[in-house]
Amino acid sequence: MLPKLGTVSAKSSSCSAQNSWKRSVVRADCVQHCLGSRLGAAPSAHRASLVIQRDFERREPYNYLQVAFFQLKKLDQAVSAAHTFFVANPQHLQMREDIEKYRRMSGVKSDNFRDLEAAAHWEAYEAGMQHYNADEYLQAVDRLEESLREALSALEECRALCEGPLEDEEVEEEEDLQPGLYEAIAGTHYIQVLKCRQQCVLEIATKPGWISATEDFIPSHLDLLQFAYDQVGNQALAAECAASYLLFYPMDEPVLEKMKQYHAELGEDTAVTARENIRHYVQRSLMEKKLIYYAMEHLGGTFNDPVSNACLPLSVLTSPTGSLPFEGITVTMDSQQMNGTQRVVFDKVLTESECKDLLRLTKAARGTGDGYRARRSPHTPHERFEGLTILKAMQLAQSGDVDWRDAKLLLQASEKSRKIIESYFTPGKKLHFSFTHLVCRTAVEEEQEGRMDLSHPVHADNCLLDPEGKERWKEPPAYVYRDYSGILYLNDDFRGGSLFFTEMDAVTVTANVHPKCGRLVAFSSGKENPHGVQAVSQGRRCAIALWYTHSAEHAEQERVKAEELMEQRAAEENQSNGEEYRGADRSTRPTSQRHKSVSEGTQHPKELRARDEF
Repeated sequence: MLPKLGTVSAKSSSCSAQNSWKRSVVRADCVQHCLGSRLGAAPSAHRASLVIQRDFERREPYNYLQVAFFQLKKLDQAVSAAHTFFVANPQHLQMREDIEKYRRMSGVKSDNFRDLEAAAHWEAYEAGMQHYNADEYLQAVDRLEESLREALSALEECRALCEGPLEDEEVEEEEDLQPGLYEAIAGTHYIQVLKCRQQCVLEIATKPGWISATEDFIPSHLDLLQFAYDQVGNQALAAECAASYLLFYPMDEPVLEKMKQYHAELGEDTAVTARENIRHYVQRSLMEKKLIYYAMEHLGGTFNDPVSNACLPLSVLTSPTGSLPFEGITVTMDSQQMNGTQRVVFDKVLTESECKDLLRLTKAARGTGDGYRARRSPHTPHERFEGLTILKAMQLAQSGDVDWRDAKLLLQASEKSRKIIESYFTPGKKLHFSFTHLVCRTAVEEEQEGRMDLSHPVHADNCLLDPEGKERWKEPPAYVYRDYSGILYLNDDFRGGSLFFTEMDAVTVTANVHPKCGRLVAFSSGKENPHGVQAVSQGRRCAIALWYTHSAEHAEQERVKAEELMEQRAAEENQSNGEEYRGADRSTRPTSQRHKSVSEGTQHPKELRARDEF
């Protein structure tokens, strides 16, 4: 007699669970044994707190070491410790002064200024780039290969360290809200480990002292190597590196063309495959991301995906899939139509009436706004620039200089734009306002003849561009925390002023967007979207400039204050209306409320203005 399928399934499931549990216990025992044998104490004795970990990440001990070595008259060690701390803390003014003092001291050698915590992959990478830029491709290959090996090794070490104890980021107050066994394992600790592993690629790609990671760090090695190998005549390895690079960017046309060339040179029968370690890296990271998103969908939580820096296939991970939260809005152009990535144009975000109300608000910017108060633009002497922040608009309304309803409309229109952009690009992932600015650019009529400049030169919103070298630096003074940008146009009765996107060379135009009332253009703020504004040669161009961030700590604080002023105004109006109603109730109380007709007893509301649709 055959056993029931349910019995077989239950036994199989039970055996699988037991084996999994046994492997976990064996691994835990192994970890404890290794810790005990290497460190000679109970595991709890050498688990550092998060505060201590962060101090070591910031290299704080070297700040104390340099003082101690200096007092001990060990000048060479003091200099090395000071330099090691300063590399990771370049904004530390006291250490900057100390470094300058050390440089002037006799007996201090240039070799003493060395980074004791220098990562092997960064040293090899910088040396490789020096050879590469000097056209020394044979030496560049050796150092870049070393850098890639060391980077992948550092990545594995970082991932291993993620398997530490559960970090209580949010402690529940009530005991009955604590997760159960499977929730704790799957929804809390395991997902925390996966998120930590995903962040490791940012950690290895961030130089000490830098705020942000070097974008495309792993794939850029492969791109550089394929070119260097090609220059030294090793087409087989060049093709292997190109195939590996295409795992990250499968639609990269220049590399696809190089692959055709390599196939022709090596022979069509020659198999060209990507490196196995790179294939494993990509597949593993994709699998972990899918697990995290699955957990978010079913168990809740958030995830700041480092996809733009990890550089996994964008077609898999960043295709906009969100539906728009408002009816009547149309997508006029998407990324494909605009010949780029993470770009879109929406129409009918505002009505003609709303645009007119907001344009009325811009008049306040001419004399009392923040911006440049109708002074010459910081970008061109041929235009005047006026700007009004959201808080200033509310303050002007409070003082009676502008209509409260117009100021409120600015608040509502910007929030509507945020919801549209968030739902389109990052559904389920919160976008915070970074900055909101109602801006106008006005042509100086007598200075337009022979004009050759732009209203706003080509730039990216969260990094510095080098068009000649086609490079970028995600470092201050750029607003490195900005993730998405938007421009909500208010008018089109002017000449010029179109927004345009370019390639990294800041010259090759890939798309143009012509302003009009209610048109919202949105795009990611990184190097993938260099953009500028054509000269405004006649009239006045007005728009709401919007920047957004995933980082709550960089959220626009002025907006919080503006919303508080608006809530205060609403409360005062409600109180005033209540007092008026109570006064009317005492003096004109109807004798027979029950039989009073609707037409007599009901006051019809005034016609709603278009802004009330929000």
